[in-house]
Amino acid sequence: MNQILPIDTAGKPQLQLQPLKIGNVEIGFPVVQAALSGYSDLPMRVIARRHGASYSVCEVMLDQFLLSLTKRQKTKHFLDIADEEHPVGGQLMGAEPEQFSLGAMKLVEAGFDIIDVNFGCPVKKVLGRCRGGFHLSQPAVAIDILKRTRDIVPPEIPVTVKMRRGIDDSAEARDQFFEILDGAIAAGLAAATVHGRTVAQRYIGPSRWGFLRDVTQHVGDDFKILGSGDLFTAEDCLRMIEETGVDGVTVARGAIGNPWVFNQARRLAEGEPLLPPPTLAEQAAVMREHFDLCEQTYSVERAPLLMRKFCIKYSQNHPDYEVVRLAFPRLKTRDDFEQALARHYGDDGPGRFIPRELHGSQEEC
Repeated sequence: MNQILPIDTAGKPQLQLQPLKIGNVEIGFPVVQAALSGYSDLPMRVIARRHGASYSVCEVMLDQFLLSLTKRQKTKHFLDIADEEHPVGGQLMGAEPEQFSLGAMKLVEAGFDIIDVNFGCPVKKVLGRCRGGFHLSQPAVAIDILKRTRDIVPPEIPVTVKMRRGIDDSAEARDQFFEILDGAIAAGLAAATVHGRTVAQRYIGPSRWGFLRDVTQHVGDDFKILGSGDLFTAEDCLRMIEETGVDGVTVARGAIGNPWVFNQARRLAEGEPLLPPPTLAEQAAVMREHFDLCEQTYSVERAPLLMRKFCIKYSQNHPDYEVVRLAFPRLKTRDDFEQALARHYGDDGPGRFIPRELHGSQEEC
């Protein structure tokens, strides 16, 4: 467990981070990238890895989708993994225990190092189909899913679970959360990622970090707890670890268009001062790198359309964000992208840290 050392050279308490290990998988630095629906594909994960993320999780996939997945060019990218991004987690969700476990095996066969079960997604259409966060209201079914998944996945591959702090704020929901958590531990899972909001909250209101402290005190040292919720800066990441005692944190919305957050957290953890935000030239270089990966993963034709949402997020680092963001929603070609970079990033200058209010409500599943 991470701990506070008595005093550092500046006379302040110092956070000592322990390398994160999930099951038999060595993660390392305990600030990692969360699963993000529609975002955490191979290009985003690789960029995060190159900027200090020690682990990342793919965007959540339905068990039904996984079982029907073929090697067709249009869908094969869902199971693509780059050599440089290991260890990497595969996340899935579904409704039926037996189908769920079979979907997990598709992720194993694809080469994911850790299998993550999603009991946290708060999206209405997901809840309406008895998936994601809905399972927090039915502990027996949830625990059956976890047992079946752990049984079918080879023992050397860790299984983890993503949860919110309950379906709502009732005492019954809290009891159900801990019943499922205890069931996960008994079933042989290696870790849980816990978001400090309820399913009913979705993304409204603050994430309750105090609940994470209750969770870390509830489990033993062998079962790892990763915290999630309201992590938008490097300082947020280290503060959550310090205040709650979690073994690691997963950065979700705070990492979209902001891969620099991982190396920033590393610097702070080493006692180094935070560097200025990336310059315009540095931002443009990463955006080009991301575009290249997108072309390689999908195709030259599809990449511009898929990069639109990422470019808008990257533009939040630009001091003239309100103007720059308008250059990207209609990208159709690589030339369009390069022209936008030449117009807004051609003259180097200082960037900015993304204002907290700009971190929207992208679906973190």
